[in-house]
Amino acid sequence: MSPFPATDIAPRPPLYLVDASLYVFRAWHSMPDEFQDQHGWPTNAVHGFARFLLDLLERERPHHIAIAFDEALDSCFRHRLYAAYKANRDPAPDALRRQFAHCKALCVALGLPVLAHHEYEADDLIGSALHARREAGMRGVIISADKDLSQLLFEHDEQWDYARNQRWGMAGVKARHGVHAHQIADYLALCGDAVDNIPGVTGVGAKSAAVLLAHFGSLDTLYERLDEVPFLRLRGAAQMAVRLREQREHALLWRQLTTIALDAPLDVAEADLRRGSADPQMLQGLCEALRFGPLTRRRLFSAAGLPDSPSIASEFA
Repeated sequence: MSPFPATDIAPRPPLYLVDASLYVFRAWHSMPDEFQDQHGWPTNAVHGFARFLLDLLERERPHHIAIAFDEALDSCFRHRLYAAYKANRDPAPDALRRQFAHCKALCVALGLPVLAHHEYEADDLIGSALHARREAGMRGVIISADKDLSQLLFEHDEQWDYARNQRWGMAGVKARHGVHAHQIADYLALCGDAVDNIPGVTGVGAKSAAVLLAHFGSLDTLYERLDEVPFLRLRGAAQMAVRLREQREHALLWRQLTTIALDAPLDVAEADLRRGSADPQMLQGLCEALRFGPLTRRRLFSAAGLPDSPSIASEFA
């Protein structure tokens, strides 16, 4: 008999969940505007996103993957809760909106499941997909630098800041943000999130929020034991307790905004999130319309498991 105890614990298969908007915006701001489609519209964001996506596919060769896009720019359920949600952001110009559509089409042509909904943000779609697939024994690999998404991490999951090639799991969240993964929504409710135009509680900064959550554990417990706040070793603790009491309803509203939904609707076809078959005609049409060069076309067709496109074959004949 083997001296080692038997185990039936198998590695959990990864589900790659890509926060697409982050990488489209990054390409929009970093890629030169010399790229244009056949109608003269800029395609720098599409080119940059395609390079990122190809690098990911070639590096990881995922079997299960979903690419989440933000379509709820001003129709998200959070806007009904708080009209000023993300009101500090300028609307995307038409040239960028067109490129978002091209990026989504490129994913479809490659056989990659796309998640998008007019009432739920990409974070909600990622959270809901991960929540659904955990029951099937999968672990999440969330590809995004967004701290909001860290609240989704469980024991076997990880988050990956692809541009910096930094990965961390549930245990690594505290080292990065000063609070545990399950406290991220409460943390942002207390100190606010300027990126999403969430004010937080007046006078509570990031360090104070971390101290409060280290002591009380959660926003709910903090309010149950609010009388203890003046006695904490925090500068201005007495005044902080007053503001927390005065702004209780606001703090609870901020937590609604910062909490990622796990019940966003996913189509039956999306539920498995297994990488599907590519569409060679659609892929070829996009390559021509977006004027991809031979190298990018070759990589796209290779990543899709297809033979070289006709245009490549003719160039190298």
